[in-house]
Amino acid sequence: MDALLDIVRAMRLTGGVFLEAEFTAPWCISSKIAPEDCRPFTPEPRHIIGFHYITAGRCLLKVDGQQPMVVERGQLIVLPRNDEHVLASASNLRPVNSHHLIQPGPDGGLARIVYGGGGEPTQILCGFLGSDVPYNAFVALLPNVLKLDAADGASATWIESNFRFAARELAGGRAHSPAILAKLAELLFMEAVRRYFTSQPPLDSSLAAGMRDPIVGRALGLIHGQIARRWTTEDLAREIALSRSAFAERFTRVIGEPPMRYIVRQRLEQASAQLKESADSIARIAYDVGYKSEVAFNRAFRREYGVPPAAWRRGHAARQV
Repeated sequence: MDALLDIVRAMRLTGGVFLEAEFTAPWCISSKIAPEDCRPFTPEPRHIIGFHYITAGRCLLKVDGQQPMVVERGQLIVLPRNDEHVLASASNLRPVNSHHLIQPGPDGGLARIVYGGGGEPTQILCGFLGSDVPYNAFVALLPNVLKLDAADGASATWIESNFRFAARELAGGRAHSPAILAKLAELLFMEAVRRYFTSQPPLDSSLAAGMRDPIVGRALGLIHGQIARRWTTEDLAREIALSRSAFAERFTRVIGEPPMRYIVRQRLEQASAQLKESADSIARIAYDVGYKSEVAFNRAFRREYGVPPAAWRRGHAARQV
């Protein structure tokens, strides 16, 4: 699992806890972390991971296309792709947009929501993690929702105390400690990811297989942490302290393709995701994924997808209409 943690660390996440919510049944909200929620802590991230920690009571979580999930006190729910979701006291209620309910905290402290019909109480702390990379193959492996039970395992005490510490920091107006809060949030995400992969059978995925190999896992951490770096097989082998031939053979055997082919494919997959999900220019996307020029990027993209990136973007947009 060390390779998993190396990949998460390489994402260079920032974040924090920004909201405390107190609900009383019946209640139902729709929620999605917005860029403005992140601004007090970090420059606006290009990818957001949302999370909620239930400090009292219970609720239902619903993401489109999935069955409602019961979340109890002491459980953390993580949304790796920041999908819009519904939190509620019961499944038959109409949601209200949570952003219409948020009130600024006193003296610049933790923002608050107090909402509901006066029945059974539920309290939730909400936070985010942000990355400047808009797409990550590792995040794409994760489900829409991760649930971490803080009461289960040796980490229960520090999960609870970390959230309480973060809440006290912000509620006391000590928002000058974003680095501490970001590190707490990152540790919680890493723990949720570690438990998820530990609980899963071997996945039919080259990245998942590679993360289980100590040598290839280290290489994957380097690649995904610095996707724009002009890697060579020799560079990676040197970092791993293997000969070029031994490293290339092992990587190809575990992943199913040579290192340079894997890197090109990952760059172009990231580029295609940016083309779909952002309005970034072709030149910006080319730079983000490690191409020295837009011309070189266009050539590589066309080889992989059969059309230039601008035409691919137009075609995808037309299919969504």
